Amino acid sequence: MKTIIQASGKIFLALTILFLINSFAYAQQSSTIKFLDQKSKEPIIGLNYRYGFQRGISDETGTVTLLPDTESTLFLSHISYGTWSLDPMEVKNAFEAKQTFREESFHGLQPVSVISLKMSEDKDQKIMISDHERLHHDAGAILALNPAISGIRKGGNFGFDPVLRGFKYDQLNVVINGIQTANAACPNRMDPPTSQVALNRIREVEILKGPHALRYGIGLGGTINYVQESPDFTGQSGMYGRFSSMFESNGDVWRNEGRVGFQGSNYDVGILGSYSTGNDYLDGNGIPVPSGFERGTFGIYADVLAGKKDLLQFSVNRNFARDADFPSLGMDLRTDDTWMGSLKHTRTFTGQPLVQWTNSAYFTRVDHLMDNLLRETTPRMMNASTPAITQNWGLRTEGEWRMSRGKLFAGLDYKQEAADGTRSREILMGPMKGKVFYDNLWQDAQISKTGAFANYLFPIGSTVFTASGRLEINQAIANNPAEEFTQLHAKLDNTQLNPGISIGAQKELGKSFSLGIWAAGVRRSGSLLERYINYLAVGLDPWEMVGDPTIKPETNYELDLVLGYERDKIAVELTLFGSYLDDYISSVKTDLKPRLATSPGVRQYVNLDEAFKSGAELSFRQTLTSQISHSLQFAYTYGKDLDLDAPLPEIAPLDVRYRLAGHFLDGKLHTGASLRFVTAQNRVSEVFGERTTPGFTLLDLDVSYPLGKMLLIKGGVQNLLDETFYEHLSRPIGLDKSPMYAPGRNFFVMVSFKFP
Repeated sequence: MKTIIQASGKIFLALTILFLINSFAYAQQSSTIKFLDQKSKEPIIGLNYRYGFQRGISDETGTVTLLPDTESTLFLSHISYGTWSLDPMEVKNAFEAKQTFREESFHGLQPVSVISLKMSEDKDQKIMISDHERLHHDAGAILALNPAISGIRKGGNFGFDPVLRGFKYDQLNVVINGIQTANAACPNRMDPPTSQVALNRIREVEILKGPHALRYGIGLGGTINYVQESPDFTGQSGMYGRFSSMFESNGDVWRNEGRVGFQGSNYDVGILGSYSTGNDYLDGNGIPVPSGFERGTFGIYADVLAGKKDLLQFSVNRNFARDADFPSLGMDLRTDDTWMGSLKHTRTFTGQPLVQWTNSAYFTRVDHLMDNLLRETTPRMMNASTPAITQNWGLRTEGEWRMSRGKLFAGLDYKQEAADGTRSREILMGPMKGKVFYDNLWQDAQISKTGAFANYLFPIGSTVFTASGRLEINQAIANNPAEEFTQLHAKLDNTQLNPGISIGAQKELGKSFSLGIWAAGVRRSGSLLERYINYLAVGLDPWEMVGDPTIKPETNYELDLVLGYERDKIAVELTLFGSYLDDYISSVKTDLKPRLATSPGVRQYVNLDEAFKSGAELSFRQTLTSQISHSLQFAYTYGKDLDLDAPLPEIAPLDVRYRLAGHFLDGKLHTGASLRFVTAQNRVSEVFGERTTPGFTLLDLDVSYPLGKMLLIKGGVQNLLDETFYEHLSRPIGLDKSPMYAPGRNFFVMVSFKFP
């Protein structure tokens, strides 16, 4: 490990020196364009731009600084002004005029939600970007900002495992920049893929609802894509940085995050890091909940423009976690050490249909240890520990073509995931005291996925059509099978072919209404857990689970309908969806003998014949005055096992969010009040021992104010009313299934410093 760190440091130093030298060779005269609102003539702040390989965001005056290029088109986007572009001649004219104008509007109606996380300027009111999301030590937790996503919690402060429309685990495709991912080394998913994402350079999170985003892999219920910032090449060399720190009163949680970089006309390189720690928090009744943790990240990145057409991007991150409490499980997380690296090359073309070609590679290695040795207050019948390792690596190549009336993305990708781990059990009591048993949990299992994909967008009249397809070969094998597993399954390797197709259309209906409809049929093979887990309790109930290597793929046939309305300062979007699932992967009780005496029995993963899910999601926003706005969101999912004529397990109840926000004192003082209302969940699965949960109401307040141009202070209170509540998907504690209550009232204060 020390060798890897030293090598990474040398690579970073060499790249930094190389880019500093190259910056002189590529130095050019920069020009500026100021973007202003058509009516108010106010600057458009937070405008995203892409000009060749030059990318970034307009500053507090709405100004964009560029190195002129006679061949490139300037692509622009903003949440309140839509997406548009300036061709080379229009860019030239804008350079000469020094400014250009755009009328405010709303664009983009798709089954997609975007949570913006990028650090913004202090007056960036229109895109409503909050600084403190970057300080989360678990990137899964920020997904809770969207009511369509709930989360399975087994620990108080770590391991938020997302659930979207009742789809969970490997039914969701979690990726960084459309390719990189990680597998939970812990079979109980103490370390879900979202927990390994470093938020320092994440620009936004795309929540691609439904199985339609086939470019990035098969997401049976949806894709969660963490999109990194684009490199910011500038005409003048310089240094930039940011440091943020936040303290939370409930649990003494201290979060820190920072980044320092160097940039010029053809390079953007830097280092990043974060460190967070916390203790047990108090619920609304003042009762402590075990939730201590320690989490950190260190990383380096380098983006270099090697000529006018080639962009190279490199990054390596090192994550670690220590002594994270998981009271709802039999063990706690003791150590989690992860390496994540990626390399990407992009070439742009001019004067031909092929616009861009991208090749990338990644690797991820998670080294995880869980045990029960922290639990000194409870008499133990045995000492148990499980060291486990998962490894992922992959390759991807993709081209982008622009025809006269359409756009095509097509390419190939390959992903391999592997897991290995053995549990040791030392008996401390009874006639078998002193004996040690070893359980081969992961069996050195491996899955390889080879895929070909295409995504085509084309207009016909006033309607924009989308067609996506993917064909994936899924190959699975256990390299070190356990004897008891081979007695149960004669065939341990399996190859399956999974096709997927999605079509959609989007049309403007007059001046105010829009309609979008998407239909898809997508098939997913079983995961490492569903195929090869070997007698371990990993589900909703305490029954041990055993996999099936030849389990059939499950198929989702889904229809999404999106209706939008926009007029003046009002925007409304309603999404309805229906999902019919064939060969749905679940589990049933068996007569097999469990490994632990405390386990009531063994379940085996099987295919159900049919299941059904449907639901609705609403998003409403309105500008009340020049200083005050409000928004409303809700999400609801209904799930049913058609074989048993019973509810599907782990479906979150109706979740409603309302927020009232204001900006005062020349737009510097930002205030907000957020209200969350969650109904009781009475539709539960009795087969899995799922219990009903009561509803609750939460009220949060926050305020922020900049001190000068480089310092921002933010504070607030969460759960102001000190409500005693717990989420429906939070796992209970102990054999008596006591609820794992969420934190009570929590005050926080944050300070963020950035330069230049």
